[in-house]
Amino acid sequence: MKAPFRMDRRGFLALAGAGAAGLALPSGLALSSGFAAFARAAEAPPSELRIQAARYRLRDAVTENMVSVFPDAPPPVLRMREGVPFSIDVTNALEEASTMHWHGIRVPNEMDGVPYLTQWPIQQGETWRYSYTPKDAGTYWYHPHCQTMEQMARGLTGIIVVAETDDPGFDGETVLNLHDFRIGKDDQFMKLFSARSAARGGTLGTVMTANWEQNPVYEHPAGSLVRLRIAATDTTRIYTLTIDGAEGRIVAADGHPLREELPWPTAEAPITVAPGQRLDVALRMPDTAGRDVVVTYRTPMRTQALATLRATGSNLGRTLDELRPLQPNRLAHFDEASSEIIELVFGWSPDGLKPNNGFCGSFGYTFWSIDRKPWPGDAAKGTEPVADLKLGRSYVLRLRNESPNMHPIHLHGLVFRPLRSNKRTLPSNWTDTVVLNRSETIDIGLVADNPGDWAFHCHVIEHQKTGLAGFVRVG
Repeated sequence: MKAPFRMDRRGFLALAGAGAAGLALPSGLALSSGFAAFARAAEAPPSELRIQAARYRLRDAVTENMVSVFPDAPPPVLRMREGVPFSIDVTNALEEASTMHWHGIRVPNEMDGVPYLTQWPIQQGETWRYSYTPKDAGTYWYHPHCQTMEQMARGLTGIIVVAETDDPGFDGETVLNLHDFRIGKDDQFMKLFSARSAARGGTLGTVMTANWEQNPVYEHPAGSLVRLRIAATDTTRIYTLTIDGAEGRIVAADGHPLREELPWPTAEAPITVAPGQRLDVALRMPDTAGRDVVVTYRTPMRTQALATLRATGSNLGRTLDELRPLQPNRLAHFDEASSEIIELVFGWSPDGLKPNNGFCGSFGYTFWSIDRKPWPGDAAKGTEPVADLKLGRSYVLRLRNESPNMHPIHLHGLVFRPLRSNKRTLPSNWTDTVVLNRSETIDIGLVADNPGDWAFHCHVIEHQKTGLAGFVRVG
């Protein structure tokens, strides 16, 4: 069994990794095939993410007190390649601590970015080098795991693209980082959360953006094949989306090519993308220049265009059948017949308003729990795992939601696939984040193939920070 993280600070900060490189590109960049080739050729030595205060015009006036890795722009798309070592230095220029988590990527445990569980927080002026080799091609994202609510809500979320070894044949790409900012009429941040909302579904923002813009427009050649990567990086909002104006199909979700098909999102049946989740969509652009493809947020009370892809120039005449299928990522075989069932309950906290220790951000109260034990805080001593798994074994985790609220449940370091629900039919695709609906029980299957203590929590950050968190031990 793996011992809990017990490293002194000097020894921890002395660790460093070597590796080949990643390339940071502007968020939302529409890549032509020619520019993509240039980007691959332009890979450079490990670069730096400098966590710092930022300012940006989200709406009418400049919003101050944002957080990014640039002083005046959103966090960049980080580009990696499947099976190629990657390193990046994360420097903290804020007055508060931070870390960086690589959501969905199966990294070594010491690279996972969870304060006190896998590393010390990065204090002001300190740098930590993260080094790992991405095993799986797909769409992922990065965000802090210390002072999580404050820093994420103010903008510190970025997308990761891990390219496949074999090019599937797209002509271009657009990446959409969906984020909901809570700003007032003066365009400055309002109170980021409330106790009332934290005890319910979470506090929604007031301005929905894609790549920090309202309905940005990205141009692609008419009749071309475009890979649209969508990631929901908000702290709360669950997006119900349609894609209007083009033919296409969903080819991957949460980093992994589909095992079972997902229906095309229409106004009658939009697709749900909860905080932490991602979609990869293959689109055929309209044949006529000036025609638009619109990614739209739809609820019975609200319809809002989030981003637009516009056809330009002459018709390339491509067809979706020309795309090569995405190859499955190399994952361990899940054997349900030999698996052990472990039941976990997600619901209210029995501790009332008792706060956690707050070293990486506390709301001052506790509302939620796993197995009726609220997370006591990142630096709490003596905390036991919610599940103790043996390395290499298959398991079924039975996730039961005792609350009336939705919970996107995220597991670090491992992947799983839904097996069954008591409320609905779920596609059994590999993922790292699944939404538990009201009073729903979902069985998920996984192979415990990555040793370490792995965080397991709701990705509505107000729920996570008020008790709905724990960790799974693989040892």
